[in-house]
Amino acid sequence: MGHFSIAHLPRHWYVACKSEELRDQPLARTMLDVPLVLFRDAGGEPRALIDRCAHRNVPLSKGAVMAGKLVCGYHGWCYDGEGQVIGVPALVGDPTGKARRVSRYATKEKQGYVWVWLDPDKEPDKEPYTVPGIGLPGYDTIRYESDIPATLHAAAENVLDVPHTAFLHKGLFRGTGTPNKITAKILRTGVMAQAEYVGEPRPSGWIGRFLAPGGGTVEHFDRFVLPSIAEVEYRLGADNHLVVTSLLTPISDFVTRLFAAASFKLRVPHAIVNAALKPLAQRVLTQDIEILGAQTESVKRFEGEQFVSTDVDILGPHIWRLLKQAERGEEPDERYEAEVELMA
Repeated sequence: MGHFSIAHLPRHWYVACKSEELRDQPLARTMLDVPLVLFRDAGGEPRALIDRCAHRNVPLSKGAVMAGKLVCGYHGWCYDGEGQVIGVPALVGDPTGKARRVSRYATKEKQGYVWVWLDPDKEPDKEPYTVPGIGLPGYDTIRYESDIPATLHAAAENVLDVPHTAFLHKGLFRGTGTPNKITAKILRTGVMAQAEYVGEPRPSGWIGRFLAPGGGTVEHFDRFVLPSIAEVEYRLGADNHLVVTSLLTPISDFVTRLFAAASFKLRVPHAIVNAALKPLAQRVLTQDIEILGAQTESVKRFEGEQFVSTDVDILGPHIWRLLKQAERGEEPDERYEAEVELMA
């Protein structure tokens, strides 16, 4: 069996669902191959438990929420938000006991997302990522999500990869004008890798027209933040700002769920942008899903990756380095900086 770019980082926050998806019934989610059940307690706070009743291992997501408690649909065992059994209907006596509990996972609701800390029965040592633009004056946000048939590394690299856009997304984003030589300034620290593209004209294609209808040179940053945040940011002057944050949740080794938030402040009327940008973004995402699915099938067929990279594979190798260092618990490298020229 060959090499696959797969890393497991459980001691981090990942998005489980949008807030609006978690209502009055249990919600099943799989994250890092772990089956979880989410529900809201009596105070409306999200809770997450392993999706397996301690009694006979029936999925708790097949049960119900009653008065803020999770009730198994098989024998009615009742759990609180800490995973402790607090009720056994047929039992005469105290329902609590050392073995009568399941693992619980810390949760946090923030900016319309429910995050889960994937280290069971542990307290987080950091806060979930703050998505830029959401709720700021003058900004609107479009959200969309999809499952991507790819590893976390492949999905993150794809989101932040400039060269493929002129071919896979030709006409939507780049590919219709004359390529220009630009400079990528690369920065890697212990928790993030970033590329700043200097001297880049407004990208050709429909999405670029929304960003800068009058043309011009844009400020463009692509960045990856551990464990799974991929962010693309464009700015042209004070009145045109677009930042697309992809919150990537590994479902399994080869499936990654993308929760994207595109926040923008543009001179173009926002009603027009709201009507047009989401369909364009979904079209780009559909193209990415198709090509990444084909890539995943290919690396599985050949029993491993056989990648050959060049200097213009700007962030992929840095993302992989950060993931593996974090997985092994190694001290991160010293600050790294470099410059690369490319055509875009």
